[in-house]
Amino acid sequence: MSIAITLHLLAAVIWVGGMFFAHQVLRPIAAAQLEPPLRQPLWVGVFNRFFPWVWIAFITILVTGYWMLFGVFGGMAKVGLYVHTMHGLGLLMVAIFLYVYFVPFAGLKRAVAEQAWPEGKKHIDRIRDLVGINTILGFLTIAIGAGGRFLV
Repeated sequence: MSIAITLHLLAAVIWVGGMFFAHQVLRPIAAAQLEPPLRQPLWVGVFNRFFPWVWIAFITILVTGYWMLFGVFGGMAKVGLYVHTMHGLGLLMVAIFLYVYFVPFAGLKRAVAEQAWPEGKKHIDRIRDLVGINTILGFLTIAIGAGGRFLV
């Protein structure tokens, strides 16, 4: 179990920490200092480097979470509400990421390739909103995981 929980936590740190950095640090600086013809390709490059890590992170989180859930704790019926809450929020985060990856990120890449900056802005704005939501959900999920039965 020590390997599973360590991998689980490291994957959460990579995913949620990366979102926090991108949303709260990189985004405001990029918006203030770069015009769309520079900013939008920057974001495509950033996401091309970060999103593979997100894929690894959420797959690791799911595999280790289910490993602990069914291999250690005996299944869904034997765990507390906080585990069910963490599970549900995690699945919601994965769904939001998959939408971001396959819809607005794909649109952003197309817009940048075509140099359609107004179209790219729409996609960046959508990604920003959803990454903000996922960051909050990530912090909430981490707090529930850390506080466990004392919070829920």
